[in-house]
Amino acid sequence: MDLATVIGLVVALLSVALAIVLGGDPLALINIPSVVVVFGGATGAVICAFPLAKILKVHTVILKSFFNNTSDIGEVIKELVKFAEIARREGILSLENHLEDMKEEFVVRGIKMAVDGTDPELIRVIMETELEGIMDRHMNGKMMLDQFAKYAPAFGMIGTLMGLIFMLGSMDDPSSIGPSMAVALITTLYGAVIANVFAGPLADKLYANDQQEVLLKTVIIAGVMSIQSGDNPRVVESKLLTYLPPSERVGVSSEDAEAA
Repeated sequence: MDLATVIGLVVALLSVALAIVLGGDPLALINIPSVVVVFGGATGAVICAFPLAKILKVHTVILKSFFNNTSDIGEVIKELVKFAEIARREGILSLENHLEDMKEEFVVRGIKMAVDGTDPELIRVIMETELEGIMDRHMNGKMMLDQFAKYAPAFGMIGTLMGLIFMLGSMDDPSSIGPSMAVALITTLYGAVIANVFAGPLADKLYANDQQEVLLKTVIIAGVMSIQSGDNPRVVESKLLTYLPPSERVGVSSEDAEAA
């Protein structure tokens, strides 16, 4: 589980809840018609905007923001360098005997094609096409949360306008103006909270996870192509380390390991 996601949501919720408790009566912020307008309206708009098959899988999209299964890039680089050493020493065909040692399925698919003698350019095209497919699926999931974050404040404003209309319709009773105005503004509050506490941050986390996985897959493609071309293991390592910032290369490089 991604602790940063959990901690961030808890801090945001506690901050809002604490402000509500310190600012007045929490029950004053509960209004069922406002809940219906914001939650129901935003949900309906999102359902309208996307195919039903994708909507039915929205729970899996949300779960991905809490559970990030992307492997450590440094460990994958070490693994690819090890396979480069084996290929250099015993020949690339020998890697077929080490497929079960490969933890990343993307590495396995690339190495299998290399062992089978597939044209290098075709290997690259196939792996890059799969990577593009992964990126598209991730962006589609993120877009659902982005749209929810967009529609919730809009329906909050719709609810506020409805409340103002009702308030103006009862101007003959001055004592009802204050409570009516408060109820009218609650829907805007609901929309803002949904967008900025839940949907927006979770969409941003999905994007961050996507970027991490894209980087991992890019490293794997570069590693597989380098192994297939018969590069020296040190050259393979040097190529792959360029994808990491200097501060993260410590401990990944074989030279660092030998020095330790």
